[in-house]
Amino acid sequence: MMEILIVLAIMAVIASLVGPSLFNQLDKSKITAAKTQIKTLESSLTTLRLEIGRFPTEAEGLSMLVAPPSDPATRDVWRGPYLDDEIPLDPWGNAYEYVSPGRSAAFDIVCYGADHREGGVGADKDLRSDEIMKKNKSK
Repeated sequence: MMEILIVLAIMAVIASLVGPSLFNQLDKSKITAAKTQIKTLESSLTTLRLEIGRFPTEAEGLSMLVAPPSDPATRDVWRGPYLDDEIPLDPWGNAYEYVSPGRSAAFDIVCYGADHREGGVGADKDLRSDEIMKKNKSK
């Protein structure tokens, strides 16, 4: 019986040392996945713009990547869908926000992080397409 308690105590110590590191890695992988999804959405929107001559309005949003617009003139030149599947949710299970016009471009795609609220640090930090693309261009 004493051996079992010792083994459980050792396992608890190991879990307390390793656990935070594993959760930190999980957060980092979700942030990387969100950045990759934002880049994919931005690329798909660029392809859409080349075909219809404009980016979606904020009302049309990201749904125009997978479903034809209701406007007949735009519907005639729409050649989608521009994504293989449906519009992905962010790694925390929330929808990406499409803002048009964006802060420094025609649009922004925004992920509000783990807390799904504006602002934050770490896994709660907002991820914005304009900031992600600016970092990629400076590399």
